[in-house]
Amino acid sequence: MHSADEILPQYQDLKVGDAQRLGKRGPVLRVRVLEPERFLVLRSDDGNWVWAFSLVPEAAGTRLISRNRITARGGQLPVRLFNLLVMEPGSLIMERKMLLGIKQRAEDLARQAQAQPL
Repeated sequence: MHSADEILPQYQDLKVGDAQRLGKRGPVLRVRVLEPERFLVLRSDDGNWVWAFSLVPEAAGTRLISRNRITARGGQLPVRLFNLLVMEPGSLIMERKMLLGIKQRAEDLARQAQAQPL
């Protein structure tokens, strides 16, 4: 999966119920809660994955918080161990990379806006 380096218009009109596929073969998550510029909550149709994003104003700017929960309900012990020992650490690494990329792009946009004359 690759991140966009610019705002893509086709993704700016999300609505509750819209489906988003993560990558070409990844899972489909649907928008369950949406409050523009505040909250975005995505959930898989089977309920095994919930991913929430929140923008929280702070004195120095805005904090982006990402939380997710992935579960395999009633899974066998090997499946649960695989999720715990492989999937969770891998998810943490990928999510951190994603958040750092968002931070970099947001800071670049802020610098560009400050540099442009009024």
